[in-house]
Amino acid sequence: MTEKEKMLAGQLYSAVDPQLLEELGEVKDIIHRYNALPPSAQAERLAILKDLLGGIGDDTILINQPFYCDYGKQIRVGKRFFANFHFTVLDEAPVTIGDDCFVGPNVSIYTACHSTDPAERNSRREWAEPVTIGNNVWIGGNVTILPGVTIGDNVTIGAGAVVTKDIPADVVVAGNPAKIIKRL
Repeated sequence: MTEKEKMLAGQLYSAVDPQLLEELGEVKDIIHRYNALPPSAQAERLAILKDLLGGIGDDTILINQPFYCDYGKQIRVGKRFFANFHFTVLDEAPVTIGDDCFVGPNVSIYTACHSTDPAERNSRREWAEPVTIGNNVWIGGNVTILPGVTIGDNVTIGAGAVVTKDIPADVVVAGNPAKIIKRL
């Protein structure tokens, strides 16, 4: 298997593999162009997102600039998606976001995992775990979603939360780590 195939399969892979580094560089150039466009260039922004992301819903999608991601192709967003400023997605594994989701400013979604052992971490070997977000989810500002998390439908995540574990449908969560504060 190539290092990219290992990455996509959730296996340990070399993060400094030349093919992966080349792809990361290409995406950084695309993201730079996207972020440099004027906000009024909505059609150009949408065209870049359609080419960059692995899938987007049929209705209007809006990701305010700046937006950052690693590969893009592992990100899929549903219909009527909106993300505010400084949306960051480390998409070494799939990131799937459902319909009618709203993302506040400064939200980060991570799929990349690193060993807690310094020697292993310094080898630049890592793995990735997917993140799945259901429909009708509102993610407040400054939320961080960690690797391997699944968030159910109709969830509200309070500002500043750190989501470390799966969240069931129909709840409001907040805090660090995020905990259920209300059932809908």
